[in-house]
Order: sequence, then C-alpha cells, then structure tokens
Amino acid sequence: MKVVVVGSGGREHALAEVLGRHAEVVVTPGNPGIPGSVPTPVEELVEAGDVDLVVFGPEQPLVAGHADRLRAAGARVFGPGWEGAQLEGSKAYMKMVAEEAGLPTARWAAFTDAREAVDHLATMSPPYVVKTDGLAAGKGVLVTDSLGDAVADVRGKLEGERFGAAGEQIVIEEGLVGPEVSVFAVCDGQRAVCLPAAQDVKRVGDGDTGPNTGGMGAWSPLPFLPEGFEDEVNRVFIEPTLAELRQRGIDYRGCLYAGFILTDEGPKLLEYNVRFGDPDSQVVLLRMTSDLAELLAAAADGDLTRVPAPTFADETAVLVVAASEGYPVNPRTGDVIDGLDAAGEVEGATVLAAGVGQRDGALTTAGGRVLNVVGTGTDAARARAVAYDALARISWPGEHHRTDIAAPA
Repeated sequence: MKVVVVGSGGREHALAEVLGRHAEVVVTPGNPGIPGSVPTPVEELVEAGDVDLVVFGPEQPLVAGHADRLRAAGARVFGPGWEGAQLEGSKAYMKMVAEEAGLPTARWAAFTDAREAVDHLATMSPPYVVKTDGLAAGKGVLVTDSLGDAVADVRGKLEGERFGAAGEQIVIEEGLVGPEVSVFAVCDGQRAVCLPAAQDVKRVGDGDTGPNTGGMGAWSPLPFLPEGFEDEVNRVFIEPTLAELRQRGIDYRGCLYAGFILTDEGPKLLEYNVRFGDPDSQVVLLRMTSDLAELLAAAADGDLTRVPAPTFADETAVLVVAASEGYPVNPRTGDVIDGLDAAGEVEGATVLAAGVGQRDGALTTAGGRVLNVVGTGTDAARARAVAYDALARISWPGEHHRTDIAAPA
C-alpha cells in the first residue's frame, strides 16, 4: 500500500513512522527532518496515480474542504469532508452538535457583540473560558480566574484584529475543573474504534505556569483511568456524535479527537478536533503494534468491521517538546540543531521533527515547537528517563523544554 500523509510536523512524522511499518509512505510537504518528504502537492500525487490512501494530519486543509475534492477525484481519504470538519472549524457548531447528541459538556453561549459577552461574563463565576469560534492555531482559548482578564480577552477578540475572521464570533463556556484527557476515535461513518487515552501538557513552564502553547509534552497510557474508559467514551460520546452527524447527512470518515475534563460528575467533553492531536497522538501511535495503514484504509472505506481491533505495546511513552527561544510568543528560528545522532543512540528513544528546516546540509530550527523527543519504557519513570536522556544530547541556542512531563506518574 502507498500512503500519502499531508502535513509537516511532529504528528505527521509519527504517522509516517508507524504507517511505514506496513506501507510505503510519502509526506507532503513534510520537512527536512522527516524521511520521505516531498514538495509535490497531494492533489498532484493523487492525479499521477499509484496512491492507495491519503491521511490528513492538520485541520486547516480539512476545514477548507480538501478531503471532499480528493474524494471527488477518486482518492481514498482518511479525514472528514468540509461539513464534518466544522466540528473543529466552528466551536459554536461543535457545541450545538454536542447538545443535540445529548453529550455531557460545559454550559456555553456564543456572541458576536462584545457588550453582550461582557454582560454575560458578569453573571458567571471563575474560571472563565473564552474561545474564538474559528481556527486559531491553538492560541484562541483563554482560561482565567480573573474577570478583568476575561473581559479584556473578549474585547480583544471581538473588537481587535489579531484573530481575523476566526474572532468574529466567540464562545464563552462554564469553566470545568479536573485533569484533561484526550481520546482518538478512528471513525468509518457508522462506528468507531477508540485508541488508548493520552494526556498532553499545554502551558509553557514547569508546574503548569506561563501561557498556553500548542503542547509541551504528552504521555500514554494513563494509569489513573478506570478500566474500560475508552469503551465508555465510545458509547457515551463518539457513537451518539456519529449518529447526530448522520442525522445531518454527514458521513464522518476520519479521526475524531475528543478532549475531556474529568470532573467530579464524570467526564465532560471539552472539545472535538477532526484529526489526530499534536503532540498527544504521538505517544499513542508510536506504541501501536498492529497495522495502522490497514485500520485507516478500512475507516476510509466505511467498514471497520473487516479489520481486527488495533493492538499496542504494554509500555509507556513520554514525549517532551524541545522549543525555540521565545516560544510561544515570538520564536526564534534558523539555529543549527546539534546532537540528533547522539540522541538517536538512546535505546527506546524516538526523535520526531516538528518545526525543522535545513541550511547548508544542516538541520535548523524553523518553528516554535522544533522537536518531539519520545521515550518508551516499562513504566512512566523509565520512559521519562529515556526521553530526558535523549533530550540532554540535543542543543541549539535558546532551546527550552519542560522538565516535569509525566512527573506526577
């Protein structure tokens, strides 16, 4: 099987790594640190033929309808069409679908007028959650205990220009308290298979301090979850969601990423994304021992019943993000990355290229989150030790990372 992975970051590197165990893989556009990267647009690769499966990594092309166009051209695609992708493209739409499907989730309201939104905030108690309705590259959410900060954020989003069209509408939600957990469901339109849960870490500094980022680390599996958690997620959340989408005429074939808060009242849906998460899917995918290409192809064909349930190694994976100086506000780029060969010699370590470029034959920093350094081991302590051992061998000016990923385990 020949598979084309669309995207250019650490998630796409992990997808290519795992798909490549059973298939031929190319990544477009990829980056210089991802083997098999090609600059050829996916549409041209499909038109040229000899492509058995297209797997979308990021959300932007899905929300723009690229999966629809490829399917119309006869391609087998793992990734929802435009209508299904609005679960991530519009937070208000996602909340409406969740409400109609009867899912446990936070109370919410949508606003286009700043004065009305501020008046609504005054009726609430902290924590306050303010989200841009549209895509904002993971930077459109504020969670704060300060009413003043929430009011300022509302005005900045609805009256400012930072988020463009994505900020023309906002969603204000009830703040939920508890650990966050991610579950990735592989969906064929009718049914779903849930992969093992993971947890990612958003804030830039140790002890969950500093601003939110796209993710500074992740780990899986999660020993604090009850046995059968993923099956319960499928029954209570994913299956009703797919049923609601079918009621709307939407045949959802792709990954449905469910983010939860584990409240005292049980899991509540925080968000849906329409693709594998980054970096939390990496620690799930790299543990897979079965054929990922076969699984995703079956979902794309609308028949998960024809393949066995996926299997995973009985080990823990811990991922630490190595970031550029200035990330997440103003990342510096262009620095040469040293020590990659030495890091690769650590047993149990995998280094994934996220924001990586090239100059004069050397790999360089080309984004805020530069590398995903993953350690695997028999438990979280061993996996952490492997990840941080490998990371200690990598350097560039201003590199920074959290030192406490999976430490509570």
